Amino acid sequence: MIITYVQDDGTEERYTTDDLSALEAAAIEEAMGDTPWRFIEDQLRGQRPTAMRAVLWVFRRRTEPKLEFSEFDVPGWKRRMRCRIERFEIDDILDNLVQTALANNEDASINAMLPHLYSLAQNRADVDAALDALGKGHLAAGREDSAA
Repeated sequence: MIITYVQDDGTEERYTTDDLSALEAAAIEEAMGDTPWRFIEDQLRGQRPTAMRAVLWVFRRRTEPKLEFSEFDVPGWKRRMRCRIERFEIDDILDNLVQTALANNEDASINAMLPHLYSLAQNRADVDAALDALGKGHLAAGREDSAA
């Protein structure tokens, strides 16, 4: 996941959770009351401020080792921070959806998830590319149904 923080001057800082070390991920879990990482990922997808702040805090600690989570704040977080998913995460989500859809012989579950994927994706084209890779490109936003 990519956490973006917009500074006062409009420049963006971008951090990916893929760059976290195991110790950093553990520090986030501990700072969030021993919350398991899988739940933190869910909170990041849900744009929860504490989870996004925790990730930003860990990256800031790389240059400010004494920075305490309890004292680290992000004023104006709603306009300054966001979390987006990356292509491999889109692939994972769609793979799971396709397995369910194929088992039920329907595209409805994929269609139901697409608006959420598009809103979370760092790059909307990644969702279309992931759909193409699964043979479901006809479900991509703005495309005509190939069966029509």
